[in-house]
Amino acid sequence: MSDADIRDYASIIDQADDYVEPEVLPLPLDAWHRAQGARMVEFAGYQMPIQYDGIMAEHAWTRDSAGLFDVSHMGQLVFSGEGVAHALETVLPGDIAGLGEGKMRYSMLLAQDGGILDDLMATRLPDDQPSPFSAQDIEPEAYDPLHPSPTASGSFYVVVNGATKYDDVSYLIEHLPDDVTINILEDQALLAVQGPKAVAAVARIVPGIDRLVFMTARAFHWNEVPLWISRSGYTGEDGVEISLPAEHAVAFADALLALPEIKPIGLGARDSLRLEAGLPLYGHDLDPETTPVMADLGFALSKRRREAADFPGAERILTQREHGPATKRVGLIVEGRQPAREGSEVIDDTGAPIGRLTSGGFAPTLGKPIAMAYVPLALATPGTRIEIAQRGKVHTATVTAMPFIPHRYVRAGAK
Repeated sequence: MSDADIRDYASIIDQADDYVEPEVLPLPLDAWHRAQGARMVEFAGYQMPIQYDGIMAEHAWTRDSAGLFDVSHMGQLVFSGEGVAHALETVLPGDIAGLGEGKMRYSMLLAQDGGILDDLMATRLPDDQPSPFSAQDIEPEAYDPLHPSPTASGSFYVVVNGATKYDDVSYLIEHLPDDVTINILEDQALLAVQGPKAVAAVARIVPGIDRLVFMTARAFHWNEVPLWISRSGYTGEDGVEISLPAEHAVAFADALLALPEIKPIGLGARDSLRLEAGLPLYGHDLDPETTPVMADLGFALSKRRREAADFPGAERILTQREHGPATKRVGLIVEGRQPAREGSEVIDDTGAPIGRLTSGGFAPTLGKPIAMAYVPLALATPGTRIEIAQRGKVHTATVTAMPFIPHRYVRAGAK
């Protein structure tokens, strides 16, 4: 992959010319990444690895084996207090109250008009172990995520995006009742191991994780270090995400890297992997001007919440759900070999802009360029041909269903 391609992938961390950057912070694994030969860039206020051996090679390794991603820049929060589930439902459109212990749900933090302030993952923690992030609190066999308590109340572990985490916390403090406590887990690292060999490999040093299925989580130990592990990720592959005390991150990363199936993977491949999986990136494919229906994330609007119409922006969102939004996020297969990039315009037959690309790049698994875009609803049907204006040239693309490649999650009941 050329330096020009790397710069294109690295555009996800570009800043506006007039923006005064805050202090750039190191991750717990900063020195470890550099020792592995990582090329470091600034992203979400942190120095992070964009690549080690090359984006294409790292992408292929993750699809075929298992990749280790450092996502410690993400915000890890724990919510607790009287009525915490229903309090969270005042800002999220999902069925949070209905989550069983150790069960996860994708959701979105919504503004009062229904615009997306962030997307996130929420997990109900076990009732009898409300804080599984310290060694004295964890009892690995205390509960079974495959048979959660249907009446659990407990606390919630929520992972938000790194670039928005402090804005999220400010918004939540303003909109949640005083009875709800928000703990920011600033001393926790977060690692992800993704790929078809990920779970089997990690299970050799953390026995029992293969009992988890997609979107479940529980507490484990490694050498007496407490781990909170979920079977989830951001690549479309099977895999796990592991929260652990930052002081033990280097030792644990070394143990993972000693497994022959696992190699370290940077931001560049993480972006191409999630793009192939059709997964949106906040700040690019999602923003406050976008609603869940516009973003084609209607699955996150649970039936109970739709019927109650009691979430922020419900009237606007439910109207869009019934009648269709003016614009909608779609996948595109771009003709030729030139990737279409974020910011390119979708144009009509007169050359007037009618939509915009929000993500784009070369898909190594498919061997062709792909993109995500917001287009008028009339053009959102798979098979529709559209034109894209980029750097003075016009490219042709075809609307296609997402994901671009099948997800390989291991769900309950799978053989």
